[in-house]
Amino acid sequence: MKQNILLFSLLFFWCVSWAQDQEDSGYIEFNDRSNVVHGVYLGLSTYYGEIDGKDTYLGSVKVAYVANRKFEVGFVGTFLYSEQDNFRTTNEDLIGAYGGLHLEPILFSKSAVNLSFPLLIGAGGVGYLGNNFDDRFDEDFDEDDIDAVFVLEPGMSVLFNISRYLQLEAGIKYRFSSKLDLEFNPLSRINGFSGGVGIKVGVFNMGRNRYKKHLGNGK
Repeated sequence: MKQNILLFSLLFFWCVSWAQDQEDSGYIEFNDRSNVVHGVYLGLSTYYGEIDGKDTYLGSVKVAYVANRKFEVGFVGTFLYSEQDNFRTTNEDLIGAYGGLHLEPILFSKSAVNLSFPLLIGAGGVGYLGNNFDDRFDEDFDEDDIDAVFVLEPGMSVLFNISRYLQLEAGIKYRFSSKLDLEFNPLSRINGFSGGVGIKVGVFNMGRNRYKKHLGNGK
């Protein structure tokens, strides 16, 4: 009797396993994200703006993690060049670099076009380098005059999802800075608007969830 029960049990489990295999053969597995989506990317962007009404050019490099296509956190570094009219210098060029924490909430994340609000919180240095300041003002003045600066830079961007690996962005931002302390410098801060475009290259939906779709009749 026990042998019959054992044989029946083995036969039953074999039939269940065979039926499951037959059922699975009518399905194909897809990778998709219906829940949490993870992503990482490297971004490059260029911006044009003004500081005290003068032409200013900026370039940025960004590395970030994207959580569920709804929030970014990472690091961004920015180089700044501004054509300032400082009559005490020979080339009148103000340069700087700053970087820090990048935060970016994203709206309409499941659409092909998203709206986001990036924020940079960081610090850096700004000044005039090798400008041969006029000796009439100070014979002992150092040609390189740089000051540390704190920067808060909120903005608004439109994100275009080209593929799983590529995203384009266009946006505007406003830069708030701490007060500068540079010799013979007419600028008190590097505040100002800027606008530009950028590209993000990476993987925006790693570790996608799996689901099964029936092959027959598109069901």
